[in-house]
Formats: sequence, C-alpha cells, structure tokens
Amino acid sequence: MENPVVETQMLIRKPIETVFQAFIDPKITTNFWFTKSSGKLEKGKMVTWEWEMYGVSAEVFVKNIVKNKKISTEWGDPTTTVDYEFTALADDTTYVVIRNYGFTEEGDELIQAIRDNTGGFTTVLDGLKAYLEHNIKLNLVLDKFPNKYNSIPQA
Repeated sequence: MENPVVETQMLIRKPIETVFQAFIDPKITTNFWFTKSSGKLEKGKMVTWEWEMYGVSAEVFVKNIVKNKKISTEWGDPTTTVDYEFTALADDTTYVVIRNYGFTEEGDELIQAIRDNTGGFTTVLDGLKAYLEHNIKLNLVLDKFPNKYNSIPQA
C-alpha cells in the first residue's frame, strides 16, 4: 500500500471561525474530544492532550496554522501527521476534513492503525457537530470503550 491516508469529513452548520476555534481552544475542544490540554494550539508549540478517563495522553506538535483554513499537527506513537482543513461553504456552514498520514506500520498493524484512526476521527467530527450545532455533549469519546471501566462512566 502506497502512502495510506485516513480521511474523515463532516459538514458543520456553523461559521468557519466558530468551527476553527473549536479545534484551537481546548475550552471548546474538551466538550467533544479530549478532557484536558496544556494550552491552545499555536504554530511551533507542543501541547499535551489528555483523555483522563483512559489514563492516556498525547504530545501534539503544531506544525502550522493558517487561520480559518488549516491546522497541521504531528502526534502519536509512531508519529503521524494530522491535518484539519476548513472550507466555508456559506456564511454559516463549514466543511471539515481531517487527514491522517505518515504511517510506518505494515501489514496487519497498518490495517489496525487505519481502522483505529478512521473510527477515532469520525467520532471526533460527530461529537463536534452535535456540540456546535445543538450544544449537546454526546460523550462519544467517553463511551467508546466502556470495558475500560469497572462500571458505566458518568458524564
């Protein structure tokens, strides 16, 4: 397989500035993705994202930011690139595409990485849509792996 790319996308019925800011500002992002961050995304900065319910974190390096257009990051183990692209389709409608690439795994490990990242980024976009459009916290990431708990997680 040549240069595999995970790609997920979603139409969000909110202005591009609102959708872009949802990924930059952890005060917003924590409502639909990770639970804690060491700070806002800024070009050249390393931030730590935490999923406290799972006891895991990720160091995220911000490679580039083009306001209201693109955020490019590197993270994971092994490290891959994740680009978040934003396109205004109307004043109150934004199309978001997340692309994840740079995989070094092969065979079954590559298939598993592609499956995990496709599902994960789809979940992020679903949660983003519900939160921004309807102000609903679906707890999708929280509820994705309930077997990690001794009991059902509380929102």
